[in-house]
Amino acid sequence: MTIEYSRDDQRTKETVSPSTPLPVRDTRRFVDTLLVSPIVVDSTANRDLLNNSSTEQPTLDRCGQYRKLVWFAHRASNTAINYTIRARATDLAGTPLGSGWQTILSGTFAADPVNPNWVRLDIPSAGDGYYDQYRIEVSVADGTVALMSKIVGVR
Repeated sequence: MTIEYSRDDQRTKETVSPSTPLPVRDTRRFVDTLLVSPIVVDSTANRDLLNNSSTEQPTLDRCGQYRKLVWFAHRASNTAINYTIRARATDLAGTPLGSGWQTILSGTFAADPVNPNWVRLDIPSAGDGYYDQYRIEVSVADGTVALMSKIVGVR
């Protein structure tokens, strides 16, 4: 069978068969689930999605292969949740290259009358990432709210 198609702004005719298919560029993206975590968020400072308040512990490790992380979350009530996302690089053994974290994003999942319980955040919000470790801290100003999070890494 002969098929006519455009490639690089030129019309091309080729005979195709199961042994000589059309050329196809692989445009798939690879996504890995990195974290699924239920937590009850309260006003405790420095608490991350793993319920850890030790500021040196990463929430996610070995993330250097991902250009972007996507955080999906469902909150049990339409309560504003504050978040801070920190990142750092490590050496080949997994030891941080320096002390402390670089804050790359902070904000609030505000109460939303249109879509009250679901939130989504791209990390980083613009451009590409490639940090080795991330720490994702959450808190609320008053009370508590159950939060179910899923974070995927996009290669």
